[in-house]
This record gives sequence, structure tokens and C-alpha cells, in this order.
Amino acid sequence: MPGKKTIHILMADDDEDDRYFFKKALIKLSLSATLVTVADGAELMSYLSKNRSKLPDILFLDINMPRKNGYECLVEIKANTDTKKFPVIMYSTSLDDAMADLLYQEGAQYYLCKGNLPDLEKYLQTVLTLLDGNNLQRPSRKEFLLNPMRVV
Repeated sequence: MPGKKTIHILMADDDEDDRYFFKKALIKLSLSATLVTVADGAELMSYLSKNRSKLPDILFLDINMPRKNGYECLVEIKANTDTKKFPVIMYSTSLDDAMADLLYQEGAQYYLCKGNLPDLEKYLQTVLTLLDGNNLQRPSRKEFLLNPMRVV
């Protein structure tokens, strides 16, 4: 496609294997993308502070991380005028409806549960294609959860 832009992705996840599989899935997609990773929430907030004038296009944020968890980061991101509109996809192995409600209320774009590589590829393709086409609208709470485990 002519005029196709590169999507700049930031990922915060303390699990090295999860970062590896995310990168592997991203490489298989038919989108032009760059990936920067950080290993915990404190590192994420430092990165965002240093790069506030040129934020990535989207953030994939693990919930369970040391030093500062994903929920705490999300609250801080959405409270800051520089990062308030920054699309945040929560990315976690855990699935908790009460936590999903809190994340939705705090302004997360989607909640993507970690799954197998083909499912991850499918959901990344969907989300990043919407972002690339400027159609990444915040879904209803019912459609907030992108969970490979629940796909029929």
C-alpha cells in the first residue's frame, strides 16, 4: 500500500520470554513496525517522561510487573496531559473481570490476554491495522477484552 507508515510500538513487560514472543509475532505481520521494550513500570514511566514530545503510536502494557505495576502506570499515563490520549493495550496472562473493569474505567484501549503465537499474531494484526488506519476507537466494555482463550 502506498504511503504506508511505520507503527512505533512500546512494550512494557518484565517477562523476557513474553517480549520475545511478542517480537516474533510482530515480525510475521504484514505491517511496518518498530518495537521498543522496557522491563518494568518504573522504566516505562521514565521512558515516557524522556520521550513525551515524540511518543510511540501505541503501548502494550503488562499488568503484573515489579517496581510499578501496569495498573499504576495506566493511572499515571491517563492523568498526565502529555500522555492522556496515548493508546494503551493492557497485555497480561491473568484474566480478572474486576481488574478488567478497573482498567477500562481508567481508559485502557483494550485488554489482550496472552495466548499462543497464532492468536497473538491475529490480535496484533487486528489492533495495529485499526491503529494504522486511524480507526482505533475505544470499544464498549463488552468488546474491551481480546482474549484468545475465549475465541470459539
